[in-house]
Parts: sequence; C-alpha cells; structure tokens
Amino acid sequence: MISTEELNLLNIKLQTTQQNIRREYLQHLFLAYFYQQKEADGCFFKGGTALRLAFNSPRFSENLDFSLKDYNPKTVENLIIKTLQEIEYEGIKTKILEAKETSGGYLSRLDFSFNDEKIEILLQFSKRKPTDVGEVVIIVGNYLPPFPVSILERSRLTTEKMEALLTRTKPRDFYDLYFLIRSNLISFGQKKLLNEALVRLKESQIDFELELKQFLPKSHWGVIRDFKKSLEAEIVRFL
Repeated sequence: MISTEELNLLNIKLQTTQQNIRREYLQHLFLAYFYQQKEADGCFFKGGTALRLAFNSPRFSENLDFSLKDYNPKTVENLIIKTLQEIEYEGIKTKILEAKETSGGYLSRLDFSFNDEKIEILLQFSKRKPTDVGEVVIIVGNYLPPFPVSILERSRLTTEKMEALLTRTKPRDFYDLYFLIRSNLISFGQKKLLNEALVRLKESQIDFELELKQFLPKSHWGVIRDFKKSLEAEIVRFL
C-alpha cells in the first residue's frame, strides 16, 4: 500500500485535494487487480475516469464505468469480490454498500477505509452494443507500476461521452467535451453531436467554476473562469 507521506506529496504535486488523490489511488488499485482476472477481458473501461487515466484528462473523476461484452451478473459479482479481496491484502478495508441489477446492466457502490478515511466509488456496468469493441492500453500513473486495461474503443468512448452530455448536461460532461476537442479525439463524423452540444451549452445556466473546481488541479482553474465562452469557441473552431 502506498504510504501517507507519498499520498501527501502527490496532493501537492498534482495540485488537488487529498480526497481526489486517495480516490484515484483506489481506482488504480481496483483496475489493476480487476484486469488481472481472465473474466475481465470482456469488460471495457470507459467514461470520464477512462479519459483521465488512459488519455491524461486533467479532470479527476469519481466513478468507474464499463461496457460488458457478455452480460452475466454473477460473473460481474465474482469479479468485484475477487478484486476487493486483493485490495484487502493491501491493508485497505472494503465493503459493498450496494449491488444490484439495473435496466441497463449492473451497479455496485463500494466503500474503502484506509488512513482513517472512508471513500466511496461507484461501479457501473452496462450491456454493450453489438458493434462495441475494446482495445488494450497501459495505464501509467503516480501510484502503481504500469498495468494493462481493456478500454472501449476510443471512437465509441468519445461518442458515448458526447451522447451523455446531450441526455444529462452535467458540468463534467461539458468539460470532458472541451478536453476531447483540445486533444483531437473528436472525429469529423461526430460533427452532428457537436452541433447539438453547442445548443445545449448556450441554453445552460451552469456555474461551471463552482461545479468543476473541486475536480481540477489549480493550474487549470483559469480555464473554467469563463468556461462557457471558452468551450463555445472550441466547438465553433472545430465546426
């Protein structure tokens, strides 16, 4: 297990809160042990945390999201339990607070206790579309030696992020879109979604600075001071 001193140093280095650092450490641990299991081959990591860990998005994220190649709730449960058992060997107490099937797949809410602090992580597993495929990437971070994960193929991953913005219009979805454009991860085939996103952005009354500040390093706070204007400019530039 990583030491408290190392975590505190990362807190300073990455210019963010201790909670973000500890949660991200746990996310790395979970993914590393999760993908050591053969049964995890058909689970494709996706969402905002995938953008952060696999593509270096500045935004810290809370949940772990996956698409399932072959949905079997018992397999998912066993994968989670075995992963938590390995994390327990690291000296971290774990607890499953909630676990249930949903209309779209499976949900599990986990509690981790270490260094006198409790941190929750939500896992969401969705049934994949027939055309979904995965690709293997190596996660290189500040917490563990590099390890492989299977992520949802990047064009599908970015499309899902844009579709999420159109259905729920959360601040984090708008920021992820900003990151995708700036990182050249948007294809010209996704222009229609961008046009729709621009409409949603103009209609929004979100206080982006208030909502996003806690999940971004201090060096990126300048970006969100007038974020609506900045994102609009990026979308228009791409279109």
